Amino acid sequence: MFKEFKEFAFKGNVIDLAVGVIIGGAFGKIVTSLVNDVLMPAIGLLLGGVSFTDLKYVITPAGVGIEEAAIRYGAFIQSIVDFLIIAFSIFLFVKLITLRKKKEAEALPAAPSADVVLLEEIRDLLKTK
Repeated sequence: MFKEFKEFAFKGNVIDLAVGVIIGGAFGKIVTSLVNDVLMPAIGLLLGGVSFTDLKYVITPAGVGIEEAAIRYGAFIQSIVDFLIIAFSIFLFVKLITLRKKKEAEALPAAPSADVVLLEEIRDLLKTK
């Protein structure tokens, strides 16, 4: 059982997946910082100085010994912007890789079909006789 686990854990796909998860987590932090620290303040400034994180609908105001109950839709809007930027970035990254692989595939000569290989073998045999 340990041998099977070792084979599974050290296959290339599992290691590639682990690297992808780690890089994805770091990329997520970068995008979150980009949204929180750069884009949202700029968008808020364009909308008249509104900070999206402060947008909320107060259900019950804070009182003595009672915390405020509110729907914080500004944080939700910010999460949507985070998601859209991450999704668009991943789309661009996959598109770039796909284009690169397509160019590499076009650069390689196409393998001859089975018919052509068979005909070449027959030709070579006839030359030797």
